[in-house]
Amino acid sequence: MSDEILTLPEVAQLLKVAEKTVYSMAQKGQLPAFKVGGQWRFKRADLDQWIEDQKAASRDGESK
Repeated sequence: MSDEILTLPEVAQLLKVAEKTVYSMAQKGQLPAFKVGGQWRFKRADLDQWIEDQKAASRDGESK
């Protein structure tokens, strides 16, 4: 597992979505995130697990 910490723009690039989408999802608790000095940060290992969970949910026919 990686202890790498990503910024909001880096996560947007990783997920191939708009920064605004990542911001909104983080605020709603839909993405694993935390704030440092008022700015969102994301642990790479948590995001990797979240992605795997989303893939599993899609295979099981579940929605978000």
